[in-house]
Amino acid sequence: MRPFAIGIIGLNFGKHLIAELLLPENRAFFRIAAVCDLDRDKAETMGKQLGVKAYTDIDSLLADRDIPVIGLFTGPNGRAALLRRIFLAGKDVMTTKPFEVDPEEAAAILREAVRRKRVVHLNSPAPGLSPDFEQIARWRQRFNLGRPIAARAEAWASYREKADGTWYDDPGRCPVAPVFRLGIYLINDLIRLFGPAQQVQVIHSRLSTRRPTPDNAQLGILFKNGALANIYASFCIDDTQEYRNSLTLNFERGTIYRDVGSLAAKGKPVQLELITKGAAGRRIVTRKAVASRSGVYQWPAFYRAVQRRKPPTAAFIRELVDGLRVITAMSRAEQSASTAEVV
Repeated sequence: MRPFAIGIIGLNFGKHLIAELLLPENRAFFRIAAVCDLDRDKAETMGKQLGVKAYTDIDSLLADRDIPVIGLFTGPNGRAALLRRIFLAGKDVMTTKPFEVDPEEAAAILREAVRRKRVVHLNSPAPGLSPDFEQIARWRQRFNLGRPIAARAEAWASYREKADGTWYDDPGRCPVAPVFRLGIYLINDLIRLFGPAQQVQVIHSRLSTRRPTPDNAQLGILFKNGALANIYASFCIDDTQEYRNSLTLNFERGTIYRDVGSLAAKGKPVQLELITKGAAGRRIVTRKAVASRSGVYQWPAFYRAVQRRKPPTAAFIRELVDGLRVITAMSRAEQSASTAEVV
C-alpha cells in the first residue's frame, strides 16, 4: 500500500493535523509533501522542519502534479470558494468543521464534488459512522428503543482569551462562540441521530473572556420529529476534563449515555451505557467501551475513498447541510434574542 502525497493549507490549525498525520498509524495512508500558508516565515519554518516544499500561494501548490490530495485547514468563511479551486485542480480534500458558514454554498460545492467525482471528507460530520455511533445504532435496533425524545450534550474547556482581531472576535463569523467552536461536533451528532431541526433558541454570557464574543453558552433545538435537545458549551470550566464531550440520549424505551471524558486523553476508550426494560419490566443495563468517537479524522476511510473515487453521497450532503442550517439559525437567534426557525 502506497501512501498518497498530501499538501497542507493553513498552518495555524493545520499544524495539529500535521502532528496527527505523522503518527505511525497514519503514515501508511498519507505522506506530507508540502505545506502552504500566507505567512511566509510560518510556511518556510514548517517546510524545513518536515523537509518538504513550502508555498505561500495556494495556486502554486495546486499546480503541483505530484500532490493529488489537499488538507484544507483555513477558517470556514469562504471555504467553498477554496474547495472549488481545489476541485478544478483535480485534487481530493480533507477539511475540518465547520465545513462552511453558508449552507447553500456548502450544498452547491458538494454537488460540484459529485459532478467532478472528487472526494471530500471532514471530521464532523464524517461520511461514515464512528465506532460509538455504530454501537448506538445496534442498540437502537436490538432493544427496539423507539422514537428519539430528548438529548443533553456538553463540551467544555478552559480558555482565558484576549481579543486579537481574528474571526473568533466577530459574532457574525463566530456565532455563539463556544457552541460554534466546541459544540458543533454535538450539533452534527444530534442531526445524525435525530434528523433535521425546526427551531433553535440561544442563551449565553461572558464570564472570563476578553473577546467581544461569549465564552459560556447553551443552544436549545426543537427537531422536526418533536425531539428536544440542549447543547451546553463553555470556555470557562477548568476541571482537568479538557474538551469533554458527553451525550445523553433519551428514547421512548431506553436511555443511552456516551461519556468521552477529556478528549486530551488520547487513546482512551469511549464509554457507552444503555438502560432499558426487558421482559416483565426487568431493568437491563448494558455497557460497552469502543475504540473511537465521532468527530475524529477518519484517515483510513479517506484513503479508501480516494483510492476508489467515492464522492459525497446524497445522505451525507443532507446531514452536513442540515447541521449548517442549525448554525445559521443559531446566529439569527443570537442577534434577535428570540427563537429562530431553521430554514
